[in-house]
Amino acid sequence: MKHTIDELRQWQSLPLSIKERMSMQRIRDWVHEYGEEGVYISYSGGKDSTVLSHLVDRTFPGNKIPRLFVDTGLEYPEIRQFARQDPRCVFIKPKMNFRQVIEKHGYPLISKEVSEAIEGAQKYLQKLIDESKILTDRQTELPYKYFFDKLNGTGVYAKSGGRLNEEELATLLSQRMKERKGGSNQRLAQMLGWLTDNGEIKANIPSEDKSAYSQERYKFFLRAPFKVSNKCCNEMKKKPAHEYSRKTGRVAMTGEMADESRLRTQKWLQNGCNGFDLKYPKSTPMAFWTNQDVLKYIKENQVQICSVYGEIAVDYDKDEQCEGQMCFGEQSLKTTGCKRTGCMFCGFGCHLEKEGEGRFELLKKTHPQVYDYIMRPKEKGGLNYKEVIDWINQNGDMNIRY
Repeated sequence: MKHTIDELRQWQSLPLSIKERMSMQRIRDWVHEYGEEGVYISYSGGKDSTVLSHLVDRTFPGNKIPRLFVDTGLEYPEIRQFARQDPRCVFIKPKMNFRQVIEKHGYPLISKEVSEAIEGAQKYLQKLIDESKILTDRQTELPYKYFFDKLNGTGVYAKSGGRLNEEELATLLSQRMKERKGGSNQRLAQMLGWLTDNGEIKANIPSEDKSAYSQERYKFFLRAPFKVSNKCCNEMKKKPAHEYSRKTGRVAMTGEMADESRLRTQKWLQNGCNGFDLKYPKSTPMAFWTNQDVLKYIKENQVQICSVYGEIAVDYDKDEQCEGQMCFGEQSLKTTGCKRTGCMFCGFGCHLEKEGEGRFELLKKTHPQVYDYIMRPKEKGGLNYKEVIDWINQNGDMNIRY
């Protein structure tokens, strides 16, 4: 680990003026390592990458570093138009469209971490169902076929008429993991709440001994009539960007921030801001910023951002909390329009949104034709989101608004 969580919290609490200088130094180090002809800015047209582009321009006035925009077709039309205003912006397209991604891999739902665990568990559960023979102990091989009924601890059955309870299935998964027999044993255990904090698989473990990565809350997805996956970003953004990098020899700078997810926090703790030694070298010079820093920077420097965000205004509904991040006593800011402008169809985090602020609720008002397309059933040419969301709300006791 290059950093500790305490360092991250300390850096996040620094004044914005100091953060600016720290970020500009990391940009300087990155460009000096590879040269202006050896780097590019991963540019989405959103506020974070717009601030990064502004910082790069301050660090290297007059630079011609490409701003790489992956045109997935999932962006707000206004975002695409905004990106085109910069003559340095290079547009590339993915090889798969979103419909092909969800048919092959599944819908992006809940979060990247959760959807990755769901996908692995769903596939492995199907593998267990499809296998005619599974080694159940070191002496006996029985022709089991497993399936889940109610996922309540009594729904695991064997084809032979015998019955596996939770302890027996946990033992089976643990044994297969230790013997490297293949399959997402850990992922299935993760979804069932059977993964301990030391990486062992056991049933009926106390909550304090469960792994921090346990996803038991979402185990109902194991019986979903649709697939869930985190592969969308890989297929539609990362693969095209990596191909661009291979063809041009350029390496990326991105506006990612550690507090956006636990995964990004872990990446920063491991690699710091400038990942020179990564398989795909990447710089995240704003990793220790917060959303409030970005909004304050835009306001103070009068940075032009896309119209879909609306204006930056004081959030009078907040005191010292803003977007779940610490504001360190400063006045909270918000955008009057969209809070995020990533992919319009992305479902990550939609279960956490408040009434009237849901991305699909807003999409219905601002882009009704797009909304109709994603909600429409597949047999009518749509993406079937309404049916998917209704199933999640009913089976997962959630209230995703649309």
